[in-house]
Amino acid sequence: MTLATTLDNAMDACPFDSLGWFEIKGKWLVRCWHPGATQVTLLNKFSGEPIGDMECVDEKGLFEFSWPKKTKRCTLDFHITRTDCEYRICDSYQFADRTFEDFDHDHNHLFKNMGAQLCEATGPDGKKVKGVRFAVYAPNARAVSVIGSFNDWDGRRHLLNSGADGVWRLFVPGISAGDQYKFELKDQGGTMLPHKSDPYGFFKEQYPSFASIVFDHEQYQWQDKKWRDRALPDWRQVPINIYEVHAGSWRQADGQPLGWTGLTEQLIPYVVDMGYTHIELLPVSEYPFDGSWGYQPVGLFAPTSRFGTPDEFKAFVDACHQANIGVIVDWVPAHFPADEHGLAKFDGTALYEYSDPRRGWHPDWNSYIYDYGRHTVCDFLISSAVAWLEYFHIDGIRVDAVASMLYLDYSRESGEWVPNVDGGNHNYEAIEFVKRFNETVYSLHPKVITIAEESTSFDGVTRPVFAGCLGFGFKWNMGWMHDSLQYLQHDPIHRRYHHGEITFSMVYAYSENYVLPLSHDEVVHGKGSIIGRMPGDEWQQVANLRAFYGYMFCHPGKKLNFMGNEFGQGAEWSHTRSLDWHLLQYEKHSGVQSMFKDLNHLYANEKALHQLDCDPEGFTWLNHDDADSSVISFARFSPGREEILIVVTNFTPVPHEFYRIGVPESGYYEVIFNTDAGVYNGSNFDMGAGFNSFNESRNGQSFSVEVRLPPLATVVMKKKLN
Repeated sequence: MTLATTLDNAMDACPFDSLGWFEIKGKWLVRCWHPGATQVTLLNKFSGEPIGDMECVDEKGLFEFSWPKKTKRCTLDFHITRTDCEYRICDSYQFADRTFEDFDHDHNHLFKNMGAQLCEATGPDGKKVKGVRFAVYAPNARAVSVIGSFNDWDGRRHLLNSGADGVWRLFVPGISAGDQYKFELKDQGGTMLPHKSDPYGFFKEQYPSFASIVFDHEQYQWQDKKWRDRALPDWRQVPINIYEVHAGSWRQADGQPLGWTGLTEQLIPYVVDMGYTHIELLPVSEYPFDGSWGYQPVGLFAPTSRFGTPDEFKAFVDACHQANIGVIVDWVPAHFPADEHGLAKFDGTALYEYSDPRRGWHPDWNSYIYDYGRHTVCDFLISSAVAWLEYFHIDGIRVDAVASMLYLDYSRESGEWVPNVDGGNHNYEAIEFVKRFNETVYSLHPKVITIAEESTSFDGVTRPVFAGCLGFGFKWNMGWMHDSLQYLQHDPIHRRYHHGEITFSMVYAYSENYVLPLSHDEVVHGKGSIIGRMPGDEWQQVANLRAFYGYMFCHPGKKLNFMGNEFGQGAEWSHTRSLDWHLLQYEKHSGVQSMFKDLNHLYANEKALHQLDCDPEGFTWLNHDDADSSVISFARFSPGREEILIVVTNFTPVPHEFYRIGVPESGYYEVIFNTDAGVYNGSNFDMGAGFNSFNESRNGQSFSVEVRLPPLATVVMKKKLN
């Protein structure tokens, strides 16, 4: 096969061996490949001076030009004449050095070298030429080209050069931010694969093109220095109150998502007013299918273009920080979809996924599983996490579906999975990956928090890696969420028989650092809304909801609430439409919202509700055995018991006139919060402003108070300081 034929079939793995500048027999030789050209004229790029017409050595498009070596070399442009057009370009293959130089294999920052990197190349005359260096990992490909708007999507025009490290590279001059591109790959048999988006791309188009877009991260000027320079918080001791948001459906205008600009204008003021500390976004990494809500990502380095440009996303994060709101993103290293333009069979082989479907395929989600045993895959994933922290100033990463990574038999029957080397079901490779992820994140960015969605009792999820554990900062308390909601669905008359469901969480409350979630998972797939699961008539439903929220905010653990829960969204959440904001015209919904806002501020302002969230010294049961009354009571403490709160929840619609509760100290206990208050559309049962203690022991405490308990309500009392 001739050189021209090889090039015409886009099959040359080492084009620098045959294209560009060469020294042959004391002369300079320039060889270029321009398929379809009838004439190629060499020009001095910067002066425009013609140098000469190149000789056509093969009509398919191969041209050569030579001149004495004593002639001073210059940076070249090529004037191309075709039967249908003429154009001028700067040929890539005169920049061999720039293609390979300064390629840093920093395993945690691959995004600074891979993909499409805006840069400059130095020509033979020392002058600079702007362009883009493309780099893609495809060790098993026979040939790779970059195609795009700059070369009419012709894979013959820009063949990348293979490297011993499996990375294909090429500097293409003249390309700038905004240009579209994809990678065209041939497998080892020479078969062309579906065109691939850039795995490291920062900006991608939506269906049907799914093209990547060259992006300049240096343009945006951040204004969040004050936020970034703040003191390192002890996350275990500060209030963390998260508002979980799906960007496309929080609020819409004329049936369309607000986008990052609209969310900056509307969501941030709402979050500030409501008293949240963080916004957690359902995955915003680029994804092809709306209905996946982002949990089937193909662009782990790119904010989805559904809602705007990467710079508009940066502006959203920036505005959050200026409003003292942290931003957490859902990150999905547990699986990826089979879409042809994505990572699946990227170079014709299982490059990112396990090759054995018993390990490499998720039956639940019909998606591939990353091969955590390959350092290249782990480098790719961890670099993605670091990119979100450094390029987008993200404050926290919530890792989705951790359990599915840890267990080889996750959602599989016998015979459908492969045991580890010890015959067990733990995926040792995934475990080591998770440890490395947490070590890397916390070493590079110690102010960031990592959160695991881990639904099993895997030991040590939030204990440090140096202790042999996974190293997350926090873990979603899925058990608390499921048990609490299950308890609340019982009619109050039957709750006495299920009392353990509401108290069991304290058995393990300090085994990990927990976040109490009322997440999106609880308001989809036929589960209905949170308020819709409350029993009783309309009043009782709302009262149950208010009482539950009060109990949640007083229970140890950081807080997370999915959008709409805070005002009693009635319908099950749908990603296709806005929340039902019109419900706020009704008092029962506006009352819930008002109460939720006050709960947020109560949680933030009362040290006893957050400083010892992760320490058993911050909690004691007063009475967890009163199943017959369906009443629970407990105390929360600040460090050194400087502040004491008494929390009582009545989970029945029956008030209690003379309810005795043990308290740890004598004094006056002032009612500081009552979910039954009239301002929240409660019954406004008159329980009084506070209670003096009696020197009478109760519930293992030396003192007690006698209170009037409202129906279906949570009451918080605070011991007044002398």
